[in-house]
Amino acid sequence: MQQEMPNTQDEGQRPIQTNSTLVVEEGVNLRPYNSFGLPATAQRLVRIRQESDLRRVIDHPELGRAPKFVLGGGSNIVLTRDVEALVLKMEIMGKRVVEEREDAWILEVGAGETWHEVVRWSLEQGCPGLENLALIPGTAGAAPVQNIGAYGVEAKDRIEAVEVIDLITGRLVRLPASVLAFGYRDSVFKQTGFGGLAGKSVITRVLLRCPKPWIPQLGYLDLERKMLETGITVPSARQIFDWVCQIRQAKLPDPRQIGNAGSFFKNPVVSEEQCRDIIGRDPGIVHYPMPDGTVKLAAGWLIDACGWKGKSVGGAAVYERQALVLVNRGEARGAEVVTLARAIQESVYGRFGIRLEPEPVIV
Repeated sequence: MQQEMPNTQDEGQRPIQTNSTLVVEEGVNLRPYNSFGLPATAQRLVRIRQESDLRRVIDHPELGRAPKFVLGGGSNIVLTRDVEALVLKMEIMGKRVVEEREDAWILEVGAGETWHEVVRWSLEQGCPGLENLALIPGTAGAAPVQNIGAYGVEAKDRIEAVEVIDLITGRLVRLPASVLAFGYRDSVFKQTGFGGLAGKSVITRVLLRCPKPWIPQLGYLDLERKMLETGITVPSARQIFDWVCQIRQAKLPDPRQIGNAGSFFKNPVVSEEQCRDIIGRDPGIVHYPMPDGTVKLAAGWLIDACGWKGKSVGGAAVYERQALVLVNRGEARGAEVVTLARAIQESVYGRFGIRLEPEPVIV
């Protein structure tokens, strides 16, 4: 599970009072605020605990013009250097069921809420539908940015809308899911071209849609194995939640024990012809046919086939139980993680002709 990050100031930080309500912290150690546990310092950081905090930053004569870096749970970043931009540490909390319709429950959660706790809470409220997304690290505000997904469900399948604040005007806008340009681990919030919102807005709250009637999503091999092992052929949402937690805990390291950013590479998507060519050379490759005729390949299998499990560069290593995960063995630096990732990319391309794309943002 994602490590709970402290709100206390680290030793050596010096808070600066800019006015009666807005506090800027200087020289903030970011190691506790990224799940990889990589060393870096934020020159300046502001904690955003309500929408008005963000507006005060935007209206500030100096801070409003400064470049911004939005930080949630820090579970999807690789810090290779100190951060010169003003860090906006998103800590807006709150969870509530705002509406029950004939076809869905609508939930509203603050961007700073831990995603896994949102999933757990939704089940406690009797609102199933998020259970396949259990134990994904990070915050609720990051879920739509990355379009997180697992075991047949993606964030786009459950997002009704998001509330964002424009970093120029300070205007609060509610954006429906239909305009968020969701793709595989992608959204309008990662896009910089025309219409993209990367660097232009900040998510403050997320509205989630849990559909009625609830239909379990069980079309993944790991879940099918759980049904066979337990003899439970009609699992409840809570049972699926427990299974997903067990599966992820068996495969993935706990960031509180071993620094990591979860799955480091996206599963590549290739044409059916490309897949047939690879199968001809490597019949055991794990692959998943997609509705549009393309085929998704398991990046972890490709990396494992190239012999990377357990290999390391300095303090950065490939997790021995899951080749898709890079870990911090102790005192890794961001540059070592990047060097290891690039070596893996070159190795996979050399053998399979496929370029792996990292999931985390390299800073």
